[in-house]
Amino acid sequence: MPLTDETRAKAREIIARYPKSRSALLPMLHLVQAEEGYVSPEGITLCAEELGLTKAEVSAVATFYTMYKRRPVGEYLVSVCTNTMCGVLGGDKAYQALSEHLGVGHDETTEDGQFTLEHAECLAACDYAPVMTVNYEFFDQVDEESAVDIVRRLQTGSSPLPTRGARLCTFKQIEMQLAGFADEREGATGEGPAGTPTLAGARLADSVGVTVPGYDPNTPIPPVPPKDEKK
Repeated sequence: MPLTDETRAKAREIIARYPKSRSALLPMLHLVQAEEGYVSPEGITLCAEELGLTKAEVSAVATFYTMYKRRPVGEYLVSVCTNTMCGVLGGDKAYQALSEHLGVGHDETTEDGQFTLEHAECLAACDYAPVMTVNYEFFDQVDEESAVDIVRRLQTGSSPLPTRGARLCTFKQIEMQLAGFADEREGATGEGPAGTPTLAGARLADSVGVTVPGYDPNTPIPPVPPKDEKK
């Protein structure tokens, strides 16, 4: 389907943020996915026209990064880390359980268009392994049962709160944020707490009086939760 004039206007808004126009290509590809659900041929043409690039140059970038999809993605992109740390701690089993539950394999989408499943090489959260993300929001220390439960709740219309970060949104909505546009949903930002491993270094530094230039000593650091509250 043709992209709208509004999409082209947003693309030009992105370009205006950068001193060199071609630097805008990555967020523009996210914009295309926000509109189309994937990097469509029309989206590649739009990026090429607005940036003065060839379609081959745009396609080369779009095919290099796994975050850009060449087929339509479901409402929810479910990514399970199967790299070494997560894999040996249960990520492989969680992925297999999700594959069996959804009836799809890697980079495949369910018939109802709701879920796309993928195994990810690394989600950069080894201290929370094994992890999975739904539209790039983290669910930490999952196992076969909890991973399937998250998807099952989405299937029944519930919206489980990620372990960290904002509440879940659709794939197209998160792509619009990755394109650099604010999340307009009321109360959507700053909902998820920071996890204990994330704050460990800050707590240690605070305990021994180590600071960095510009640090505000009045910035609150949440206390370590009691043992029974840790996950």
